[in-house]
Amino acid sequence: MSGRRRCWRWALLVWAALVVVAGGLTLWLRDSTEPTGPYVWQEASPTPSLPQGWETACSRSTPDAQGRTLCFLRTR
Repeated sequence: MSGRRRCWRWALLVWAALVVVAGGLTLWLRDSTEPTGPYVWQEASPTPSLPQGWETACSRSTPDAQGRTLCFLRTR
């Protein structure tokens, strides 16, 4: 076997060993960084209601092909 072929074989073996070690470390570290359960949903604040008189403010908007209208309301 020539020296060049032996060098490529060693390079391939070292590369394969590094891939295996890096994959194992990735799996091990991923498991250690995940938070422990139990998992719960956070409560969100309720959606604010529309102000009084919004029907008359949005009555002039024309619907699109699907019947949807767009109306902007400014509140303080």
